[in-house]
Amino acid sequence: MSAANHNLKSVLTRITRKLQQDQLVSKKLHELREILKVDRVVLYYFYTHWKGQVTFEALSDQKYSIIGSTGADDCFNIDYAALYLAGRIFSTEDIEQAAINDCHRDFLRTIQVRSNLVAPVVCHGKLWGLLVAHHCQQIRQWQSFDIETIRQYSYALEAATSISSS
Repeated sequence: MSAANHNLKSVLTRITRKLQQDQLVSKKLHELREILKVDRVVLYYFYTHWKGQVTFEALSDQKYSIIGSTGADDCFNIDYAALYLAGRIFSTEDIEQAAINDCHRDFLRTIQVRSNLVAPVVCHGKLWGLLVAHHCQQIRQWQSFDIETIRQYSYALEAATSISSS
């Protein structure tokens, strides 16, 4: 096989692997949204040091779309990253009553969030992203089932990102 053919095959393999990963992520987000019965589930991917964007979403209605949103990057810092890297799953039943940073609350209001549930996605020991469930229409009391479910789905996404990153 010539060097050009080998390079082409390598590129095609990477593209195929990326497309398969994207399909798996999309499927997992839709499954999670259905199980939790929430308005929106998103994958927020960190593309640089604590800055990122919503790269995937599953919606109950298109009016809840925030795809491409870069979020409240100024609110997220090394302290929050360390908590998530340690496995923190954070639930907020009502953003209006929660003990959260004002800039975070203001941001959540702009994207119609009333309740949220956040789990880390870790890849090779680094915080790769956040898996987030949003309930937009009303407050939500998150149950232990909800927390364990998002934890399991974050593990599944960790496995998917690890495969494509290797």
